[in-house]
Amino acid sequence: MNNQLTQNDIKRMEEEIEYRKIVVRKEALEAVKEARAHGDLSENFEYYAAKREKNKNESRIRFLERMIKTAEIISDESKVDEIGVNNTVEVIFEEDGSTEVYKIVTTVRGNSLEGLISTESPIGKALLGHRAGDRVHVQVNDSFGYDIVVKKIEKTIDDGSDKIRSF
Repeated sequence: MNNQLTQNDIKRMEEEIEYRKIVVRKEALEAVKEARAHGDLSENFEYYAAKREKNKNESRIRFLERMIKTAEIISDESKVDEIGVNNTVEVIFEEDGSTEVYKIVTTVRGNSLEGLISTESPIGKALLGHRAGDRVHVQVNDSFGYDIVVKKIEKTIDDGSDKIRSF
């Protein structure tokens, strides 16, 4: 697996594991017991649904523990005027002049539909370390690439608050 995660990502994952072990696991076990008490298990949909939810919770716990165990810890610090993890970046696509805003995040938090771009995606890799005004070539695969210009960088301090500094 060997995902790149920040210390804050690991902290959030550990909190989720603890919540799932203490709260969700207890609720799931109670739901299974209650459904089992309804009688004949061969036709008891509630029992199978409760078991499925219990198993999904246990799978999620194992998944998160495995991710933490195999994670490569990376720093979310970068120079004041450079693009790094947890920075919000406004870019201009040279091909058509359109602009987009992305936040550079680790793989576990990546969600392109919400503008959260992974450090391991082609555009995330290309942007890391660049400054406002830089022209960056994004190589998608062997036969396709495109150019963007970094318009603005906003530094986000990821300490649970939403403090942003623009450069």
